[in-house]
Amino acid sequence: MPRYVIERDIPDIGSAEREDLRAAAEKSNSTLAAMKAEQKNVQWEHSYVAGDKTFCIYIADSEALVNEHAERSGFPATKVTEVRKMIDPVTAEG
Repeated sequence: MPRYVIERDIPDIGSAEREDLRAAAEKSNSTLAAMKAEQKNVQWEHSYVAGDKTFCIYIADSEALVNEHAERSGFPATKVTEVRKMIDPVTAEG
């Protein structure tokens, strides 16, 4: 399945309390569970929280499913980018 980076503009998210982040994760997870029950393949891997944005990594059958999750969960998907390739320090090795 393709992997996506989702940029979300969420004011002051970087200073959110742990309990607020937990509630957001629970809401996202419940939306994902409902979509899975509908045979929709979309999975949240993890997110980076920074200032007024989050950068979320998802795998999904399509960008449309990522956008559907954003709409249903109430978390805006400001920009969705499909990951074409991944590199890391090991890439430099012969």
